Amino acid sequence: MSHNTTEVLVGGAVLAAAVAFAIYAGQTTGFATGSRGYELSASFRSLEGVTVGTDVRLAGVKIGTVSDVELNPETFRADTRLLVQEGIVIPDDSAAVVASEGLLGGNFVEIMPGGSLGYFDPGAEILDTQGAVSLVSLLLKFVSGDSGSGSGADGGATN
Repeated sequence: MSHNTTEVLVGGAVLAAAVAFAIYAGQTTGFATGSRGYELSASFRSLEGVTVGTDVRLAGVKIGTVSDVELNPETFRADTRLLVQEGIVIPDDSAAVVASEGLLGGNFVEIMPGGSLGYFDPGAEILDTQGAVSLVSLLLKFVSGDSGSGSGADGGATN
């Protein structure tokens, strides 16, 4: 069998590019073995737009990823595990909020730090959570004129 040198070189380059892409994808998604941390848990009313691999951010900086999401059949809430990088300490009165990058951007979990001098231990639960706000329901409220304040059409003015 005769092998063309060009075909062998191109095949090797394609294989090297595939391996490089696989390594890059593993590091980007957090599947790299050297980037372990500790887990925290949180229970959200709504996790719209958040899946496994979604960023966990503190002050806009990625500090971890969402490692697991499952529905709790008793509370009907989304029980979530967050994998936080080693060396990042989070005050134990912090809140976890599902935030959006904008109208066209995706959602992420934002940690809003508290002022406590104590920190979450690995495996602890973040009790203060705020779920995703549905953009569609906000737009419907805006279009229908429902402000949710309970005031009448006269703006609540009394004579």
